[in-house]
Amino acid sequence: MKDYKKFTQRKASFYNIWRTIFQWIICRIFYMIRLKVVYRLKVEGLENVPKDNDYIVCANHLSTLDPPMLAGIFPNRISFMAKQELFDIPFICWWIDWMGTFAVNRESLAPSTIKTVMEIKKSRWKWVFGIFPQGTRQKPGEISDITKGFAGLAKITKCSVLPVGIVGTEKATHIPFSGKVTVRIGKPIPYEKDPDIVVEKWGKQIEELTGYKYISDKSGVTNG
Repeated sequence: MKDYKKFTQRKASFYNIWRTIFQWIICRIFYMIRLKVVYRLKVEGLENVPKDNDYIVCANHLSTLDPPMLAGIFPNRISFMAKQELFDIPFICWWIDWMGTFAVNRESLAPSTIKTVMEIKKSRWKWVFGIFPQGTRQKPGEISDITKGFAGLAKITKCSVLPVGIVGTEKATHIPFSGKVTVRIGKPIPYEKDPDIVVEKWGKQIEELTGYKYISDKSGVTNG
């Protein structure tokens, strides 16, 4: 069985100038060319992004295209989590390692995850942590199955939660100007002692940003 320890807990020094440059080139240049030419990417709300790195990027999740797209849009470089099984694949392991990704066990939030998120905040090159609160890719139309972990991490690191609504990346296409992707960045949500408050605020903002129905896990009913 593979030892994932070196992939699960990162130090601030891991997010060095070389990974910063690597992610910037790959996401800010190559992915942006594809997104603008093929998907006609439209971004709204960049003025809502905090000037520092005391925030967590929290977006709905539709496609494998979402992480590099967000890393290309934001002024800060972003470190995302990935299921540890991906680090078993040689090339994928090398690729996501250089992109600043760290491994997690989806079954439980390990202490190493908390430590890594805190280290990301301390990185010299102002990286930020990025997470998809729904855990895995979801079909468009609903915002549901939200995990509370992101709200807890915001509280521990004293970071605000920045909601990001994504629409359109689930439709794979390679024909120029045939796709349509919109990314809307909402208002930062301050961390709270009660994670349920942050979860509700995030869900409602994502509903407004995407037009998808927010299904509250607390009540089991649709909001809006």
